[in-house]
Amino acid sequence: MRALVKNEERDQAFQGLRAKAELLRAEMTSRAFFSGGPERKPGFTIATERAKWEAAIDSSLHAIRAGSISKAVMARTMDVDFREGVIDPVDVVAKLWEMNQGSHVFLFEPVPGSAIVGAAPETVATLRDGVFHATAVAGSIRRGKSQSEQAKLANQLLASDKDRAEQQIALDDMVARLETVGHNIRTDPQPHVLTLARIQHLETEIRASVPSTVGILDLVRLLHPTAAVCGLPRDAAMAFLEREEPFERGWYAGPVGWFDAEGNGVFCPALRMGVSKDSGWRLFAGAGIVEGSVPALEWEETSIKFEPMLDALRAAGAELHLDNHF
Repeated sequence: MRALVKNEERDQAFQGLRAKAELLRAEMTSRAFFSGGPERKPGFTIATERAKWEAAIDSSLHAIRAGSISKAVMARTMDVDFREGVIDPVDVVAKLWEMNQGSHVFLFEPVPGSAIVGAAPETVATLRDGVFHATAVAGSIRRGKSQSEQAKLANQLLASDKDRAEQQIALDDMVARLETVGHNIRTDPQPHVLTLARIQHLETEIRASVPSTVGILDLVRLLHPTAAVCGLPRDAAMAFLEREEPFERGWYAGPVGWFDAEGNGVFCPALRMGVSKDSGWRLFAGAGIVEGSVPALEWEETSIKFEPMLDALRAAGAELHLDNHF
């Protein structure tokens, strides 16, 4: 929700927005726990062609070895079309909220009739009264099926030179940019494992103090796109992605969040997300490519990253038939 009001009308506008938010919360709660189950809607998916995508990963590795970039975040898409009916984005975000504790779940409708819904694992920037917080997240491995397997995979991720290097690139870039406006910057001495519903990542907390003249939008402008969603160096990686990714990202990986009149706010990148349009959805998932990346493994990683949205669509009523490229 958003509103631009005169100062003398602020309290009244706030109460109105709060009432609308409470109605939306009640609607989402009732949908999330409705016991009757949603009406089933058959649909099918068309994913990025695997051979072409893995060829783009090879191009990324050639560019890295040539020294033009050190990292590229290569994304791919999956289109979901329904033969009859539509899946309500409110139902989808309610299911995401249930099934992805620990993620930043969002629903935003920048254009009427077209919503972006997702569950991001990280924040680009959080600011409250001059105190900055963010998380640098990169490097991935699947979640285990038992506690012992979970611990084994987490230790494997922590011991991976490739994943540690990928995460360090994301962290160093955020800290370097933050140093231009912030002070007293503090980071965890070592990354820890962030365990989500389907996947595990390396994560490092970042905290800092910023002057009162710096607001959340200034920080988002400074930090976005991070190396975790674009690559490094930023301009060279963006130019590379424009040549190699065979689709327009649109809102994918863009900053989504809220801010207030005092410059406080929270923004996360639009990841693990989908965009609804008419009777279909387009889902997005990306993988960070660095020296040591293996195309087949990056394909598997993106397949895992599609699962939160696919699970939420199924829970909201979709009967999906995945194509052979998935």
